[in-house]
Amino acid sequence: MSSVDTAAMATALALMGQYGDDAEVIAMLRAAEYAAMGDVDGLAQWDQILACLARLSDGVMTDQLN
Repeated sequence: MSSVDTAAMATALALMGQYGDDAEVIAMLRAAEYAAMGDVDGLAQWDQILACLARLSDGVMTDQLN
């Protein structure tokens, strides 16, 4: 499995803690905001967060992510 950015995972976990099942929706909205502003780096960060959320929702434990 590929390496996961620890900051992205921390953000994903914080979103899940705050928004529960809606965390992916919130992250998608944030990604769309960065895309609309043309902020490619910001969009890439939110794409990583979305990937982390997908892994977490698939049941992959955080200690398995390196």
